[in-house]
Amino acid sequence: MGAVVAVILPVFLLIFVGWVCRRREFPGDHFWAPAERLTYFLLFPALIATTLAEADFSDLAILPMAAAIVLAILAMSALVLALRRAFGVDGPGLTSVYQGTVRMNTYIGLSVAYGVHGEEGLTAAALAVAAIVPLVNVTCTLMLARYGHGAQPTARGIARSFASNPLILACVVGGLLNLTGIGLPPVLGPMAQILGRAALPLGLLAVGAALDLKAARAAGGLVLQTSALKLVGLPLITWAFLQGFGVTGVAAFVAILFNALPTATSAYILARQLGGDATLMASLITLQTLVSMASLPLVLGLLA
Repeated sequence: MGAVVAVILPVFLLIFVGWVCRRREFPGDHFWAPAERLTYFLLFPALIATTLAEADFSDLAILPMAAAIVLAILAMSALVLALRRAFGVDGPGLTSVYQGTVRMNTYIGLSVAYGVHGEEGLTAAALAVAAIVPLVNVTCTLMLARYGHGAQPTARGIARSFASNPLILACVVGGLLNLTGIGLPPVLGPMAQILGRAALPLGLLAVGAALDLKAARAAGGLVLQTSALKLVGLPLITWAFLQGFGVTGVAAFVAILFNALPTATSAYILARQLGGDATLMASLITLQTLVSMASLPLVLGLLA
């Protein structure tokens, strides 16, 4: 656990630096939204694609790890729907509760996986992204289409969003480069690697800049319940599936890590655009990010 804490503390300190910069209006409020877009659409896909292109999958239990992650998310999805009345929320509120239990902050996950297990951890993390991102993008959009208010995405719109998602495209490109044996091409490959190196620090700073401490202070029982399901319940379910599949080592660590991560800041944008409860979403994102500073090392130390 000590090694995990030593890796997690610098990650959250960088998030804190981003929060301080935003609070001090440095380098200016106009900087953070474009920085987050740059990270999401260019830097982060470059990191995923280059990692997968050169990855050695021989020592990883790829399919069992992915199956444990996916089945745990589907089990949590069923649980959230079963507890809808117990939550006591309307449709838009339910969509935010759902996003708050299944989405993950990939920037934190990649940083911790790389910090603890190096290149092997980063490879396993890229595979986790390839399993999680398509699934949660589809399920969250469908939940918002069913229970949100306002914009109702069509099947064609969902398919277009899925096909144009930069993380999904990066997983496809990186996987194809690996499977075909091409690997990273000259010139373009090294350029993409340089871009990828900027993804994690800038992404973590952007996470901190997006935190809303006022929303966290206003958090009620629903936010605490949802956060407990995400930060403790989902990794426990994941651990149970990993035990059943006999997955251990780095693959088990990364699977538990990614399903124990706080909710991604992109969940707020989706809630705002597709009729979810954006205020509730902001509270969930901020509180989970703060609480995960303590929950992540405990969960990983006990289950991984």
